[in-house]
Amino acid sequence: MSMTTPPGWYPDPAAPTVERWWDGTNWTAHTRQAPTGAYPATPMAPSTVVAPAPSVRNGRSRAVVLGAVAVAVVAAVVAGVLVFGGDDKGDAPPAAGPTGATPTAPTTSATSDAPVDEEEDEKPTQVDDQLNGITLPVIKGWEKPEFSSDPAPTITTVGTYQCPGAATKKCRHGTVSSHPVGGSSTATPEAVAKEDIVLAVKETFQEDILDTFPYGTMVSHKVVAARPAVVAGRTGYLVRWQVVTDKGPGGYVQSLAFPSPTGSESPVVVRFLFDAGPDGPALTVMDEITRGIRPIGSDTNGGVGTSITPGTPGTPGT
Repeated sequence: MSMTTPPGWYPDPAAPTVERWWDGTNWTAHTRQAPTGAYPATPMAPSTVVAPAPSVRNGRSRAVVLGAVAVAVVAAVVAGVLVFGGDDKGDAPPAAGPTGATPTAPTTSATSDAPVDEEEDEKPTQVDDQLNGITLPVIKGWEKPEFSSDPAPTITTVGTYQCPGAATKKCRHGTVSSHPVGGSSTATPEAVAKEDIVLAVKETFQEDILDTFPYGTMVSHKVVAARPAVVAGRTGYLVRWQVVTDKGPGGYVQSLAFPSPTGSESPVVVRFLFDAGPDGPALTVMDEITRGIRPIGSDTNGGVGTSITPGTPGTPGT
């Protein structure tokens, strides 16, 4: 039985201080600076042995020693090029993946997992998620935030307000962000969405690094929607909770899971957080944004994003 390394960030065999995204089948061109701490286990890249410089004996000139060192360095560079197939672009994907496979290098340009929409327009119409191969629509009343603590591609409602659980912090009435999903790539969208909604609620209503609860702590919740949906040309599944908090109006949290429209179709999750109060976006906006999620490079989603089961959006599905 073959063993497959799940999608995730792994140390780049060609650059120890960089992490590269493994989509479960191939190395992609996405990189980021490696954080401190332990890495997931992955084979080490072949090392390059540099011959030691000759010792200095009996007045041998410094120029001779430096020349020997230069020769050794050049030899090491040449060996590195032969081993890794490198060129002067430096950030091409390594030839071997975590499982020792030899994938074909992707043709997309290298990028990090930060929002990658580079349009100069001050009001972009979409935010690109190169890692997952999708775009998030920037609809009326929403924007791509200039600053965000979340490195994931994100869109938010315009403007901020004082967080109900932290007087010193600013919150948004609505936030939508996309995330890759680790673990098994064979998990169904329904299983991924039901698992992710728990994590999304926990991350939203847990204590932050300043020991505050920006939106208050969760008191209770109920499931208001759980149904299949088609998004970006792929059949997925959404789960939506209404959360009651000890401070403020509470909110609606939704996890929408579906296979990526590119590459190995690794699972993608788009998370929605809407305030439940009168200033929060209408729940129909969740469906509007879902319909606007498209594969990168596509001008149309073919009418996808609608429920494929009976029932009214916002009510429990079958």
